[in-house]
Amino acid sequence: MKGGIAAAAFAALVGSATALNHRHAHAGLHKKNVAETCGCTTIYTYITGEPTLVPNPPPQTSSESSSSSAIVTPSSSSVAPEVPTTTSTPLPEPTTSEEVKVPVPTPEVTTCPTPGTYTIPATTVTVPETTTVCVPTSVHVVPGTHTVGGVTTVVVEATTVTCPVATVTTQPNGVVTSTIVQTEYVCPSAGTYTINPITTTVTEECDVEFPVPTSYNPGTYTAPEQVITVTETDFVYVCPYTSSGLPEPTKAPETPEAPKEEVTTKVETPKETKVETPKEQETETEEPTKETTSKSNTGHFDGSFGGSGDHYGITYTPYDESTGECKSASRVDSDIQEIKKNGFQVVRVYSTDCDTLPSVGDACKKHGLQMLIGLFVKETGCSPDTPEIKEQIDAISEWAQWDLVKLFIVGNESIMNGFCTPTELATLIKTVKSKCSGYTGPYTIAETLDQWLDPSTAAAICDEIDFTGANIHPFFNEANLATLAGKFVKGQLAILDKICKGKSAVNLECGWPNNGSRCNGEACPGKSQQADALKSIREECGDRTIFFSFGNDAWKEPGEYGCEQFWGAQDYFASL
Repeated sequence: MKGGIAAAAFAALVGSATALNHRHAHAGLHKKNVAETCGCTTIYTYITGEPTLVPNPPPQTSSESSSSSAIVTPSSSSVAPEVPTTTSTPLPEPTTSEEVKVPVPTPEVTTCPTPGTYTIPATTVTVPETTTVCVPTSVHVVPGTHTVGGVTTVVVEATTVTCPVATVTTQPNGVVTSTIVQTEYVCPSAGTYTINPITTTVTEECDVEFPVPTSYNPGTYTAPEQVITVTETDFVYVCPYTSSGLPEPTKAPETPEAPKEEVTTKVETPKETKVETPKEQETETEEPTKETTSKSNTGHFDGSFGGSGDHYGITYTPYDESTGECKSASRVDSDIQEIKKNGFQVVRVYSTDCDTLPSVGDACKKHGLQMLIGLFVKETGCSPDTPEIKEQIDAISEWAQWDLVKLFIVGNESIMNGFCTPTELATLIKTVKSKCSGYTGPYTIAETLDQWLDPSTAAAICDEIDFTGANIHPFFNEANLATLAGKFVKGQLAILDKICKGKSAVNLECGWPNNGSRCNGEACPGKSQQADALKSIREECGDRTIFFSFGNDAWKEPGEYGCEQFWGAQDYFASL
């Protein structure tokens, strides 16, 4: 987190439940149903946007402290770190708690009070057994009310969930303490619930800090010596540990890699002199280059996502706007010509139905556009042997117009919808790579931020992709005014940039409805609001964004806010 930014005050919201993964009808480009399974899955995450719906009434919770708890304090370094000051309404203190000094590799935090060169000594930590502690985390937010922290649980029937959560208390001397508390949470019906989240209201753009329960596997972790050059006052430098000597897991671990918990820390740090020379004093330096966890198939691809201008790409489906029937090749050609005229460089398609690849591909080649192609996973399953998936893989491999393809997207919110587990989706990606071996460009998936923050997703998927692909819809955060949409999206991209080491994020679906029946909090649909939102997104991160979508879709269900038929942005971009 960059020094000098005041920590936002946050108040604990006890016993509330916040629904995640609001199902957008526009995400249902093909019919999707909820899988009928039993049980529940606990997801460690924090919420910065997309859905922020609250079940009514919220279920009650009861908490008792675990037999051991860990108190987090800043790590020691050559320069004493400063404890950030916060004001908060604390959660109820556990009835009993015991401070346990557990050696864990929480990232080393150093505050550099004045400009200059600092040497941060090497540190080694040995973890004898799997240990869960609170790790301070931050997220960049725009003005408004936000919900962060907590443990999100998805249940498909009434059940009671027991899980560890992080609580925050402020001691009389002003020291803020984070403690792991074992909580029993009653879910009265099927749905998505967040246990012990924190709500915070901020009046200006800033970083909000909160604790996250984090597990470390046994092993030895090292933070190497760092030499950094600082060009500003009160600069906060965070150095994560790297693991060594860890045994190979026999199954997918809950936390795939210990240092990954710092993915949400908003730090702009100078480059390490042991790796490369720091930038000049008068410029603000950036984070050290992260190493890539796996080799990427780059092929003809230049290693970056985006292009010139401020509206890089747009989503397109060859369906009639009124009926949902397949468009003719001539109508597709006319649409693609209009997309090119409006200044776009790529078109994202989702599947192979309606002769998408031949019709859209031919039109893109004719008018000088590239494509982001997709394989769509439905409720019928994630296996490569599923008839609908096999049919798509065969169609793509036979089409094989790889010179048109900028990016291959396997699945669209398939983990979020319960159609794939992360491991199943990783297997599907491997199969696609094998069947489409002539394609040597990059791969990704399209999921929401909260799915990427589940450690199991990163553990299974990061090695199989080249970019961290996400669908980011600011309208579904009720605190977002249309004029702030771009800042919100940019903040989420910054978080996603740190999920998979060395792999930047891409915004694969992002827009604002031009009509609707009601507002979602501060987020209101409408022509002028769409114009404000798209302008904001263009200015902040338009070169990294695929806008949603080309035309309206009257054949869809109106949805909760009466807006799902009205995401077409053709008129707006034609007016530029």
